[in-house]
Amino acid sequence: MTQATHTTQTASGTRTGARFEDLPALMALMTGDEKHGPAATSTLDALWVLYDRILRVTPGTAEHQDRDRFLLSKGHGPMAYYAVLAAKGFIDPEVLPSFGAYDSPLGHHPDRMLVPGVEIASGSLGHGLPLAVGTALGLRAQGLADPAVWVLLGDAEFDEGSNHEAVAFAGAYGLDRLHAVVIDNSSATHGWQGGIAARFAAEGWSAQTVDGRDHEALHAAYTAAHPGRPRVVVARVEPKDS
Repeated sequence: MTQATHTTQTASGTRTGARFEDLPALMALMTGDEKHGPAATSTLDALWVLYDRILRVTPGTAEHQDRDRFLLSKGHGPMAYYAVLAAKGFIDPEVLPSFGAYDSPLGHHPDRMLVPGVEIASGSLGHGLPLAVGTALGLRAQGLADPAVWVLLGDAEFDEGSNHEAVAFAGAYGLDRLHAVVIDNSSATHGWQGGIAARFAAEGWSAQTVDGRDHEALHAAYTAAHPGRPRVVVARVEPKDS
């Protein structure tokens, strides 16, 4: 497995000296109860590759109409998300130790009104993908063809029926600016027969399953062409209880 260890250039053209290796130290600043550590660390690699190499959004463009949108549906365990946002300059690392405190902007679930760069308030399972579908549809209705919409969700969210409807709708309407990243850590109660990627593919999505710890495999999957179809990348990581 490979991991980025050098200064890179983001899709928006901004050079950054932040490194993947810096993230554990940033996460360690967040203490207290209800950290949902496994839920957070399962997303770390997928989030990093997105923010370091894919998303066209920076702290300076977070309100621009033509920015890419990233929606964190997997709102349980946002520690990795906060760490990445801090590494990329959206939030001050000095606020990280306040995580979960009464007067902190960093709640146990992200709040779009309190945290710069956060697009939705999340935490309730099954909400993020439908919101991403609506976002992609709304951008299309406005004639905005450049912004990409990315949503990260967990495999357990597919126990919720709302995701099944969202998958079917997005495929039928060919929302090709919509991208889903599913973190599969074997935590779903029911699961999807034939696998998560196969279920998306059956509804017309471009689908691929990759090693969720391999940064080069994630990048290749994120950047694969998918004309006329939404795209899903299923990132397989170690089981939650391993």
